[in-house]
Amino acid sequence: MAASAGTDRAADPAAPPAEGACTDPVRPTRSARAGAWAELLRLPALFTVPGDALAGAAAAGTRPGRRTLLAIGSSLCLYEAGMALNDWADRAEDAVERPHRPIPSGRIRPAAAFTAACGLTGAGLALAAAAGRPALTVAAPLAASVWAYDLALKHTPAGPAAMAAARGLDLLLGAAAGSGGTRTALPSAALLGTHTLAVTAVSRKETTGGSVLAPLGALATTGVLTRLVAHRRTRLPAGRRAAAAPGLPGPNPATGGGPGPAYALAAALGAAYAATAARPYFHAALNPSPPLTQRAVGDGIRASVPLQAALAARAGAPATALLIAALAPAGRLFAKRAAMRKVSIT
Repeated sequence: MAASAGTDRAADPAAPPAEGACTDPVRPTRSARAGAWAELLRLPALFTVPGDALAGAAAAGTRPGRRTLLAIGSSLCLYEAGMALNDWADRAEDAVERPHRPIPSGRIRPAAAFTAACGLTGAGLALAAAAGRPALTVAAPLAASVWAYDLALKHTPAGPAAMAAARGLDLLLGAAAGSGGTRTALPSAALLGTHTLAVTAVSRKETTGGSVLAPLGALATTGVLTRLVAHRRTRLPAGRRAAAAPGLPGPNPATGGGPGPAYALAAALGAAYAATAARPYFHAALNPSPPLTQRAVGDGIRASVPLQAALAARAGAPATALLIAALAPAGRLFAKRAAMRKVSIT
């Protein structure tokens, strides 16, 4: 997905300016090259991706299996393709606003980044095909939305909607791979897409600041989404048209989750989601400076993990929900060890 997330601005103080980067006679070490690619691909943000497919499988009423793993692999590849393509498309803009990034600083050649984007897209589609025709049917428009966002829509009013569509399709990919159908997962995909829409709207001002309405809108959106995933409602098991049509699927006995524990867990995870996203949005609304706006974007991206977990719990899959929730501390630990703590989707 063009983004739903990534590390950003892990500036290398020793990096030469863009004009002289290619003339430096010192060959970068293998460690430096690996670090540049990790920065370009925003590796810590990968921990926000598997929860899409897992939440999709839960919403479809299926247990994660081999096809779900293939869907996760496809999601990771397409996400990374979006990261590489994002920086390739923005290389001229980044040379002015973010000269420390891998491409404008000369640590990665533009052709290499574009080649990586193409290869990762192909790998993502191949993995989706291995998961079955329904999964490929979802992965193809997902890949198209990634490329459309990075190459054409990012700086247009349609940009946030394109990003939201990509994230929603990623959740549907997990549903299609597990059950072959996506109908019961549509409400969960819509909620995750709405969250992504709000984060992307805030991110459009992360280098310049000055936007008050976008953080306020994201804060209100967080409150509504928290209410929807945490509010207990009586539903028939997921998979029945009468249960799925009005909104979020209810607990499904086939997944082993009872209504009491599942809803309690969904409420707790919904609270964790709100705690992760709401405060940074509030601070960015009070002081819409670039640093606070960037922090709000980063925390908004990380908040997708407890939201994914809450959606899985709401669908009656507590074990899957806990597995997704465990990705959040794992991502923070990885980012800390890799010294890549800042996150961006631009």
